Amino acid sequence: MRAVVFDEFGGSVDVRSVPDPAPSRGGVVVEVQATGLCRSDWHAWAGHDDGVALPHVPGHELVGVVVAAGPDVRRWQVGDRVTTPFVCGCGACEWCRAGQAQVCPTQTQPGFTHWGSFAELVALHAADTNLVAVPDIVEDAAAAGLGCRFATAYRALHARAGVHAGEWVTVVGVGGVGLSAVQVAVAAGARVIAVDRTRAALTLAQRLGAEHTVLADGVDVAARVHDLTAGGSHVAIDAVGSPGTCADAVYSLRRRGRHVQVGLLPSVGGHPTVPMERVIGWELDVLGSHGMAAVDYPAMLGLVEAGTLRPQDLVERVVGLSEGARLLPSVDTASPAGVTLIDPRVP
Repeated sequence: MRAVVFDEFGGSVDVRSVPDPAPSRGGVVVEVQATGLCRSDWHAWAGHDDGVALPHVPGHELVGVVVAAGPDVRRWQVGDRVTTPFVCGCGACEWCRAGQAQVCPTQTQPGFTHWGSFAELVALHAADTNLVAVPDIVEDAAAAGLGCRFATAYRALHARAGVHAGEWVTVVGVGGVGLSAVQVAVAAGARVIAVDRTRAALTLAQRLGAEHTVLADGVDVAARVHDLTAGGSHVAIDAVGSPGTCADAVYSLRRRGRHVQVGLLPSVGGHPTVPMERVIGWELDVLGSHGMAAVDYPAMLGLVEAGTLRPQDLVERVVGLSEGARLLPSVDTASPAGVTLIDPRVP
C-alpha cells in the first residue's frame, strides 16, 4: 500500500510503498476513505509522544470500509463502513467493561502505538469494542473527524464540563477541535467566545455561531473575556495545548468555573505551568478530556444525522497523501481556517 512515512522524529516525510497490514485476531483492516490532518499527528512526528516506533505512519482519525477481519471478530464484517475513536480500548479491563475505554491502561492508538491512517489501509485492534458504524447519510467529510476532534470536543463539553444552555463558553484555539467545540457548544445553547491568533479562523468560528471573537495578538485575552461576559466564562477549553493558551483559558473563567484541557501539553523542556493559585482561590474545576469511547457515539451520531451538528462545515480542503506529507511538518506553524482531510484515493 501507499503510505505517508517518516524515519526520524522531526525529519523528512514522504510517500512510499510499504507492506499491507494484516488483522490481529480481534481486529480488522480498514480501507481508508478520508483521514484528518491534526495537530496530534504533528506531535507524533515531532517526537513528543512516548511509544512511537520508527519508521512510522501517522494518522488517527478516519472513516473507511472493512476489508479484512480477524477470526475473533463477531460484530463486523467485510464491507462495513466504520470509524473508530483514536483511543482504542482493550475491551477486557475494568475501564473498558465500565464503558470508559478512553482511559484503558493498555489502549492502542492508530498513528501512535502502531501505524495509522495516512495510508490506503490501516489496522485497528479490538474491533468489537472500538468500531463505530457510520450511516450512509453521514458523508466522509463529516465522518472523518468523528474519531478525534469532533468526538473529543463533544465529550469535553457534555460529559466533562456538563455545559448548560445559556452558559458562557470560551474556546481558546479554533483549529479543528476548537471549531468542533464552537459548534457543539452552540448546539447546546451556550454563548461562545472564540479566541485565536488567526482572523480567518475566527471568521469561520463566527459563522459557526460564536457570539464574540478575540484576536489573540498582544491583547489580554482573559480581561477581554471578563469584559464580554461581565465576570468570566462558566466553561473554558484550551484546544491548543501550550502554557500560554492554558493560562488564557483558566484566567478567563469566573469563580467556580470549569476548565477543560483538550490540547496536549507535552512535557518538552519540563512540565508546563498551570496557574494553580487561581484554581485554588476561585475554586475552579480543572478537567482532562481524552477522546470518547465508542459506546458513547450514538447520541452524537444522532445529532449529526439530524443535521444539528455538521462536522463537514469545518472542512477547508481535501488533499492526497503527497500533499498531506508535505503539510505535516508545518502543522504547528500553519494558520488554517478549518480542517484539512487526506483522501488516499486523491492523486
